[in-house]
Amino acid sequence: MADPTTPTVTAGLSFTRHEDVTAALADPALVPPPAGSGPVGGVAWLRATVARFSAGERHAARRAFVEADLAGLDPHALRLAAAAGFEADVRVRAVRVLAQALGLAEPEEVARAVGVVARAYFVERPEDPEADAAVAWLLPRMLPGSEGAADAGDAGDLERAAGRIGLLVQACDATATLVEHARRAGGADPVAGALRHDPPVRVMRRRAVRATAVGGVAVPAGADVLLDVAAAQAGRPDLPPLTFGAAPRLCPGRTHALAIAAGILHGASPVVREAGAGPAGSGPVEDAPVEDAPVTDDRDPAGLVPAMVEHVLALAATWTGWDGRPATTDGRTYTPHKAIRRVTDHLLDHLAELEARLAGEPTQPDHWHASAATTPADLAPFTAADLDEARSRLTRLARIWSVRLAALTPDQLDRTPDTAWSFRQLAFHVAESAYYADAVGDLRPHGRTTAR
Repeated sequence: MADPTTPTVTAGLSFTRHEDVTAALADPALVPPPAGSGPVGGVAWLRATVARFSAGERHAARRAFVEADLAGLDPHALRLAAAAGFEADVRVRAVRVLAQALGLAEPEEVARAVGVVARAYFVERPEDPEADAAVAWLLPRMLPGSEGAADAGDAGDLERAAGRIGLLVQACDATATLVEHARRAGGADPVAGALRHDPPVRVMRRRAVRATAVGGVAVPAGADVLLDVAAAQAGRPDLPPLTFGAAPRLCPGRTHALAIAAGILHGASPVVREAGAGPAGSGPVEDAPVEDAPVTDDRDPAGLVPAMVEHVLALAATWTGWDGRPATTDGRTYTPHKAIRRVTDHLLDHLAELEARLAGEPTQPDHWHASAATTPADLAPFTAADLDEARSRLTRLARIWSVRLAALTPDQLDRTPDTAWSFRQLAFHVAESAYYADAVGDLRPHGRTTAR
């Protein structure tokens, strides 16, 4: 006999208009298809215990566990960690970064086990013994203070552990797919392009727990509802994307997902802004705008980098007596070694971009830790030998830039086939690398210019 509290499933309905999809996501009568349970430690049990497949009070309580975990994570730190990784499998890197941030032991092993779970997580009736075994292996490693030994006596701990596994599965599945789609999208803001035109989640499913209506269409109790997110976004490009859902089930990890994706794609440059900061709480917005294009003038681009390097080396010649105290500029610390590192990295990064674009190849995302990190090597004394090394390194880099830019025609310098900066703009941008040396300043006893 059917459970009288569970509506009989009827034929499904599909909605593609942005306003209908948004209304359906906000309708408490439409919930994710409920998950059938199973023995503790298996995929079926996991699905039945996480917020994603829950509704009402259970959803709110289980979501609170996830929100509490996410509240302790710094998106900027996530971006740095993602930028520092070199795993070929994006899924492994995304999960490993999140597992490390959560303080889990064996983060790489956890990431690989989560990948096994992910293949069965969205299956309505999962039958995957290997995935069940992966959940059983993960479960004790999620429990606070468990040290690898599961304690099934505390239901709250078990739900929190399940929530963590679900959170990691989302990083494995949706975040990694976002990265893959962003790489495919290309352009100056590939994450925004993917969120808008090639979302990692193209459809969402809901089931009516009681009769309701969407856009004037009656939805009987028990009906399955298909929400075509991709079509909805294509039809209303003027409205925020729905990739991260909408209230009251707006993805709590949207900012963290964007930070990890941006770290993998672009390295450790400034973190993306809050994904829910649209006008009047309108929901997810696209990634932060790209940096303003550099202002150019009538100077010869081929001479800009050599002139900048000459300025940097003139300052560096005063650093051999550095007293070991880092300088502080714009909230970040700089030392002689760090300034040389950042100038060098900046020149290399954009030189690689220039050469790739000229060759018609995709640009390689950088993995610099940039100015956000100050390494032990950055704090070392800056000796006369270090100055000689910097002269050799930067002079040669400046020569490469000068020769390459001088060989370009005016049309090549200014033609911008996509939304990227022109090569002329790129030259003016890298010439601003003197900023890092200026942050340290002139360290002659009578000419100290940097602020402390």
